[in-house]
Amino acid sequence: MIERRDDTGFDRVLAFSLPARHARGRIVRLGPVLETILSAHDYPDLVKHLLAEALVLTALMGSLLKEEGAQLTVQAQAEGGLVDMLVCDYREGELRGYVHYDADKLAALEAADGQADLAALFGTGYLAITFDLAVTGKRYQGVVPLEGASLSEACEAYFAQSEQVPTLLRVAVRSHGDRCMGGGMLVQFLPDGEEGQARLHAQEDHPDWEHVAVMAGSVQREELLDPVLTLEQLLWRLFHEEEEVRVEPLVLLERGCRCTIEHYQTILGRFPEDQLADLREADGMVPVDCAFCSKVLRIPV
Repeated sequence: MIERRDDTGFDRVLAFSLPARHARGRIVRLGPVLETILSAHDYPDLVKHLLAEALVLTALMGSLLKEEGAQLTVQAQAEGGLVDMLVCDYREGELRGYVHYDADKLAALEAADGQADLAALFGTGYLAITFDLAVTGKRYQGVVPLEGASLSEACEAYFAQSEQVPTLLRVAVRSHGDRCMGGGMLVQFLPDGEEGQARLHAQEDHPDWEHVAVMAGSVQREELLDPVLTLEQLLWRLFHEEEEVRVEPLVLLERGCRCTIEHYQTILGRFPEDQLADLREADGMVPVDCAFCSKVLRIPV
């Protein structure tokens, strides 16, 4: 497993802003947390790489949340490809995710030496991004087609269509056997502030955004994955010529799963008794298989 030390950027999110350019961003690098999440299932390399990319994106977008208890969920549902379901979520620094895939379709794709683009991975489907705000009880969801060359492009389309905020995303993943790491950057243009309502078409050709997009877009894959290069150093490489770069304290990330007996008792408590009777085994327990961490819990209800 990749070692997590105090002098690395592993499993941390760095939030920053460029006030003079009306831009904000996030940089993340995942190591041990990513490996722990992926180890819950025996995923083949292609599926592991896809989930790793999704987890990096979830960390980037989820870290935009500021309300206590707020959660971001990224869900891809599709048919016709080798993956029919992918779910990741982020809540207060906790990440989790899983993929459901068709092993036969994966074997056929590998045998044909086919390209693992979004069409081959998902066929036709959609990507839903949901923000649940615990304090206000509000929920915001945007849905976009699973189109483009990567999940990153699909997420950029979400921000363009649902949020109307110019957004640049860059993600890199490296995996070998049980070793895996991922890095990513998100940059957004908010000329009217985070609550502003400026339209996308009026912003994309703004000289400030064009400048920021060029600078951020120059980030290299190896820079995102370099364990020696801290997140602060990477930020300095990209934006050291700016008038001001504001940096917020690093957010530590960890694997999070809510598969506790109490959690499932609460859920099962909403079921009518006749359905619970069908679920109970001879000892009165209801077995529940957590898709996220691969545990099977026996719930007394």
